[in-house]
Amino acid sequence: MKLSQLVQSNQTFNSKSFKDLSPVMREAITDVMRLVEKSSEDVLNNFETSINKVCEHHNVNKDDIEEYFDREINEQLGE
Repeated sequence: MKLSQLVQSNQTFNSKSFKDLSPVMREAITDVMRLVEKSSEDVLNNFETSINKVCEHHNVNKDDIEEYFDREINEQLGE
């Protein structure tokens, strides 16, 4: 599964990985997804920019967000 497919299908919000997050991290992930969805430009570059903006706004660690997306993609792939 590609990141763009994950964004388009909004599968993150129904997953075990998402439900296991703290409320602050859930809000941060939701904000990342909203920012990525708003842009029709390059998804990967916009994704990185969105993560950076959200980390600063919510005062969360970038590594935590990236680890979440790694877990999410693995979960969606059944790994």
